[in-house]
Amino acid sequence: MAYTDHRTLRRVLRREIAGTIGLLTDEHDFRAMRRYDSFLFDDHTTYLKHVEAVLRTRALQGSHTTVALFDPADYAEFCARTGLDPDSHTSRSRFTAELASTGPTVPYDGRPLADLLPTLVDEAVRQATWEYATTLLARLGPCASCGEDLGRAAFARASHLLVRILDTAPPGDRHLVCSVSGPPDTLVAVLHADDLAGRLDVDETEALEFTTVLAVGLATASPGGLVMRTSKPGSPDRVHGWRLRAYGLDPLTAGEVFDAYCTDAETGDLISPESNVDYCEPPDLGEEGPDPAHHH
Repeated sequence: MAYTDHRTLRRVLRREIAGTIGLLTDEHDFRAMRRYDSFLFDDHTTYLKHVEAVLRTRALQGSHTTVALFDPADYAEFCARTGLDPDSHTSRSRFTAELASTGPTVPYDGRPLADLLPTLVDEAVRQATWEYATTLLARLGPCASCGEDLGRAAFARASHLLVRILDTAPPGDRHLVCSVSGPPDTLVAVLHADDLAGRLDVDETEALEFTTVLAVGLATASPGGLVMRTSKPGSPDRVHGWRLRAYGLDPLTAGEVFDAYCTDAETGDLISPESNVDYCEPPDLGEEGPDPAHHH
């Protein structure tokens, strides 16, 4: 009887242990891991089926599991840095444990793995974008004229502009996209702001990432833009746009917003405009022009 009680209690405790599984999302990463003898899978499709079965079993048992993006190159660097043998399941477990606290992860919520994978990849792209943008801001250093930290000044300026954009927008849910062009890649950040009876609900992580990317555009004067789409039941969606400049944002005219939305960015071909969408000049942000004597 005591043995049964102990076994029951341990089963209860196992349900309270959260777990993380490192996932090889594509064939390229999967092939990179096959060079290790301790990695027993030889087919990516079969591997994904077994991963999904494990996730479903843990969910049925009441266990919470997060899925992390397993990068073989990062894993090899981790093993070299820590002195671990990369050809070992124990080392892979150690690396996955670190991913749980530092890497991009998404909780397993019961949906098919094929639907979860894009979410995990998007999360990895978001984190990489934020880390790269943060590094760019940190490298700007102090202003040669006044000594102010340029990265911090740009972030403060971007925060102010974002608040003004959200505050002056017409009622409704807001969907914002900021893109900044430049070598080696274009940085893109997305922000959702739901209108809950006049109160905006904004995800803090999204807001941080969005502000950081906007700050890079302001600080580096790289080509870029910001677009906001406002949606309200019973009304056409309203689309506004701004062009990034060194000091802040230049509003796009309704015609410029229309052209931007109705032109294929890669081919230059015209795209039919969406129905029930108004392309509008943005609200006045109440911004003053740049100080001609000195500005960042």
